[in-house]
Amino acid sequence: MLGSMIAMSATTSAAGAKAGGRAPWTEEFMPARLEDMAGNHAAAEQLLSWIKGRLAGLTPKKAAMLHGPPGTGKTLSVSIIARMLDAELIEMNASDFRTEELVGKVAGGAAAQASLFGRRTKIIFLDELDGLSGREDRGGVGAIAEVIRGARYPVVVAMNDPWDPKFRSLRDLCEMIRFSRIRTPSVAAMLKKVARAKGLLFTEGAISMVAERAGGDLRAAINDFQMVAGGRRSLAEEDVGMLYERTQEKGVFDVMKDIFSAETVLDAKLAMDGSAVDVEMLFQWINENIAVQYPSPSERAEAYDWLSKGDFFMSNARRKQMWGLMGYGIELAAGGAALARSGDYRFARYSFPRRIGAMGRTKDERGARKELLLSIGRGAHVSMKKAMLEYLPYIEIITQAGGFKERGAAAPTPPEATATAAGKPDEGKPSAPKGKASASKGEVKKGGARRGRRPKAQAAAPAEGKSDILSWLDDSKAP
Repeated sequence: MLGSMIAMSATTSAAGAKAGGRAPWTEEFMPARLEDMAGNHAAAEQLLSWIKGRLAGLTPKKAAMLHGPPGTGKTLSVSIIARMLDAELIEMNASDFRTEELVGKVAGGAAAQASLFGRRTKIIFLDELDGLSGREDRGGVGAIAEVIRGARYPVVVAMNDPWDPKFRSLRDLCEMIRFSRIRTPSVAAMLKKVARAKGLLFTEGAISMVAERAGGDLRAAINDFQMVAGGRRSLAEEDVGMLYERTQEKGVFDVMKDIFSAETVLDAKLAMDGSAVDVEMLFQWINENIAVQYPSPSERAEAYDWLSKGDFFMSNARRKQMWGLMGYGIELAAGGAALARSGDYRFARYSFPRRIGAMGRTKDERGARKELLLSIGRGAHVSMKKAMLEYLPYIEIITQAGGFKERGAAAPTPPEATATAAGKPDEGKPSAPKGKASASKGEVKKGGARRGRRPKAQAAAPAEGKSDILSWLDDSKAP
């Protein structure tokens, strides 16, 4: 076994002493330059370019959003760039975002004030935003958005999944920079560099096993390597057997790639199972990106056909509470989208579902429509569905045609009635003598109406300027 090992520069005794050190190797071997990073050089350079442009006032976005799996260099890139630009780094994580007051006090003050240490500039870094929960930290995301709008300095936020609906307001304000999983050969090259620095004897197979089981997470790979190599003078395949493959939750773009490149229905189903996004959201992603992945009409038709079959099972599972049907729906949708491919897999730039974006923009409008349907349902004693299908279309037609008039404004008052009611003589006619006028008054009092004329109808009083339909809706809300 030793004959197949690669001897490094240090002696085995020194190797054992170095390998047994307790300092985290992730800190000890942290790169000092962007070019020394094991992967994602392009993303790090894009971040550096954006920060320089932001400091020069040349970028429209006031913040950058770094997104990607853990251990891909998001935090490391920000740290290196801060040292390169001699910038003061103000770093916060999810535990500091619990309330709007905390965000405004710490991040808001830092983003608006000059550096206390005489540095040229600042970088405000808000890390691990995935740790924010939807209900407990409701004010945190909104407060971060306000900090970004009023910031004088570059603001950088980092998260694993940027497509969570709670981050929609932040995405609109940020320059999106993606950090991908680091390729296994790059991880292996970094582990060899660590082993050489530690004077450790190793086999190629042992290094490959540690790199593969990390799942593209370089930080996890170095930690695992330190765990299995600590206190040893050499490392072989049997020494790495104790490591288990790390379970990684994949981002939605990686999931789309795995689904459309799958060779079997099982592979496509497993790709959906490993997603950090819920199943219903994935159905929307598949629906949006079938046309992106397949330029051929026949491939699109087959993929959409299988997706519709899967959606049928999913809807029945929800409506009838038969959750066992969900497995069939996932297999039909994911497997059908994958097997509709007639040739080799082609890389495509997947898009965020437009339907979800449209629903976010029309949230207020849909809420008002729901309230209207509830009012119609209560007034007519029907369900919301019946109110939407049978009542609302006719109400919209009548309203657009001007069928509902203001109360009391249906017919104009005749001019002669207006003149008489005001006590003025008709225009162009002599006024009647006093006697006749008195008699006329008496006749009116006695008979209740003037001779030769019908009694004038009493006009209905306007209901405070509201139309009939609006007043009816108000009445329907009354208990």
